[in-house]
Amino acid sequence: ARMMMMGLHFMGEVPFEKVLIHGLVRDEKGQKMSKTKGNVVDPLQLVDTYGADALRLALLASAAQGRDLRFGAAQVETWRNFVTKLFNACRFVEMNEGRLDPAFDPGRCRTTLARWIVGETARAADTIGTALADDRLNDAAQALYHFVWDDFCDWYVELAKPVLTGDDPAAAGETRATAAWVIAQVLHLMHPMAPFVSEHLWRALLGREELLARADWPELDAELIDPAARAEIGWLIETVSAIRAARSEVNVPAGARLDVRVFGASPETLARIDRHREALQRLARLGAIEPGRGEIGGDALQVVTGEAVLAIPIGGVIDLDAERARLAKERATLEKTIAGIETKLANRQFLDRAPAEVVEEQQARRDAARSARDKVAAAIERLSSLRRMEPENP
Repeated sequence: ARMMMMGLHFMGEVPFEKVLIHGLVRDEKGQKMSKTKGNVVDPLQLVDTYGADALRLALLASAAQGRDLRFGAAQVETWRNFVTKLFNACRFVEMNEGRLDPAFDPGRCRTTLARWIVGETARAADTIGTALADDRLNDAAQALYHFVWDDFCDWYVELAKPVLTGDDPAAAGETRATAAWVIAQVLHLMHPMAPFVSEHLWRALLGREELLARADWPELDAELIDPAARAEIGWLIETVSAIRAARSEVNVPAGARLDVRVFGASPETLARIDRHREALQRLARLGAIEPGRGEIGGDALQVVTGEAVLAIPIGGVIDLDAERARLAKERATLEKTIAGIETKLANRQFLDRAPAEVVEEQQARRDAARSARDKVAAAIERLSSLRRMEPENP
């Protein structure tokens, strides 16, 4: 109100057309910050340690409408890591001679990978733009994080590497131009939330002289979204993710390359496997991928992708009995933890006397333990479906 009145008095203009009121910023435990408690977070110290944009992004990502913010250094560190991830992606593009080409037309990309990332960029731009217009700043920040970290860095960059070093100059050139174009769109979308980093990269990487703050907001046509490319790369991502999850569940060593037998696959799925064989082998740490014959072996992990089943023998890679025992022990520990928390939450005196943030913390611990227990149970069920192959009689 004071700034409003002073603006009217000295400038003769209304200084703000819109005022966004957010919740109270609390500490990591949900307690109100106070000097007496010693839990006040010094923003200047956070800026010195993590950077101003990391602090800004952390606050925006936590600012859900109608709720107080739980805030601490951990959130700022998360967003500092995000900024570092973006810097590394920009360095990757620069090292591979990616340049923003004014003649580049994202709607005329030839490769499936380029059409996919262009479409995902258009989807992200629509999501972030709509969230900002609706003052859902946390949704805008989270959508930015997901697109940059997951879609671009984790998948596009990894899938683009062999294209850039391959023997198809046209595909490599398109990949370089596409990557630079995507980075430019990311910097546009990021600028309202992280002006310093985006402005720096806009000039340093893309060599732009004009201020990003004065550049037009990207208007990306929905026609840039290619359903066929999205289905193709989506299948690849889903398949690699499912294989990785199955390996992780049963504690397969990360460096082990496992052979795969494919059962029940349609001609379309077999064609996809053939097109993406190198990516599947590299990203999911697989050996040979061949059609399955006869019955699925009893010591094989089974990963379902569409109508097909990928059988991955692991009997000679891990000790199945020892792994079952380890998982059973872990499940028992989690069950004990859950029971203890549920006993506490069922205690009326605890609920009446404990601060709300303490109750919420216990509920969050219970939910996390339940989620972990369910994952362990899924791993046990997966292992239980395996049986040791009996040696054939000579």
